[in-house]
Parts: sequence; C-alpha cells; structure tokens
Amino acid sequence: MSFKKFIIIPIIVASLAFTIQIVDQLLHASVPPLGNSGFGWIAFQSWALYFVAGGTVNGGIKTFLSYLVGIGASIAIMIIGKSAGDGLGFFAFPFAVGLVVVPCMCLERTKWLDFIPAIFVASGAFFAFMNYIPGADYTGAAITETLYALIGIIYGFVTVTLRTAYEKKATSNKEIETEKETLV
Repeated sequence: MSFKKFIIIPIIVASLAFTIQIVDQLLHASVPPLGNSGFGWIAFQSWALYFVAGGTVNGGIKTFLSYLVGIGASIAIMIIGKSAGDGLGFFAFPFAVGLVVVPCMCLERTKWLDFIPAIFVASGAFFAFMNYIPGADYTGAAITETLYALIGIIYGFVTVTLRTAYEKKATSNKEIETEKETLV
C-alpha cells in the first residue's frame, strides 16, 4: 500500500482518538467521584490492550474479563493490606500483593481469564484511581474503571473494523502486483 493510501489509517485512528476525548468530556461529570477531571486515560489503556490481545472480539472479551479481575484483585489487596496493617505493619501491603498475585497468575491456565497484562494494567489503574482521585471509593472506582475500559475495548473493535474495511477497499490486486514487482 502506498503511503498516500496508508496515511488514511493514521487519520482514522486520530479521528477515533479525537472522539474518545469528546466522549470523556461529556461523560466524566456523570461518573463517580463527583468533580473528577475525566478518565479517558483508562479508555486509552484498554484500547491498546485490545490490540495486545490480538485485535479480535475474543481478545476484547478476554481484555474486559481480565480488567474485572484486576479491579477485584486491587480491592482484595487493599482490604487485606488494611486488615493486616496492625500485625504486619510495613509489610502489610507487600504481603497482600504477594497473596493476591499468586491466584491471579494461576489464571494464565484458564481460557477466558488468561490475559495477565490486562489484569496488571487494570490493577495499576485502580490503584492510581484510589490514590490520586479525591473522593474515590471502591464501588465508584470499579464502576468508572469498568465503564471506561469497555469504551476503550469498543474503540479497539471499531479501529480494527474500520481499518480492515479501508484496507480491503484501498488495496486492489493491481496495486499488490505492483508492490511485488517493486520488491523483486
């Protein structure tokens, strides 16, 4: 595919990124906690994970389910860490992380929850949410992160759909033959 035809693909992705920011600006005032500045960054993370998972519907499902596991794992870590705080002090949260990571890693052996990168990204996003967003609580953070993760995964699906349709239209057999001759 010539660069002249290829450049449309980055323009499509840029247009989608443009609209995801619009969605974030329209949506953020409606999700917890009140007064937040938006969570488009979570959508961008899950959008990227859609591609890491293979850019397929099944990969999107695995990404979403793994996001849910990551959120749950983060909540478990926070609850265990707080309850172990008196007895373990400094080591309460390291202990909680170690305890929760073992079963999360064992999910690698399952069919639908085996996308470990999404579990870790979701956990990191949840910890960031809880530590840096004033007024965040477990329920609100879980709802908001889940919603934005889903938005990103949908954008991943739309990206693949649009790119596939465009490439089919833009790449004719004649152009493929011309590129093959150029390589020889």
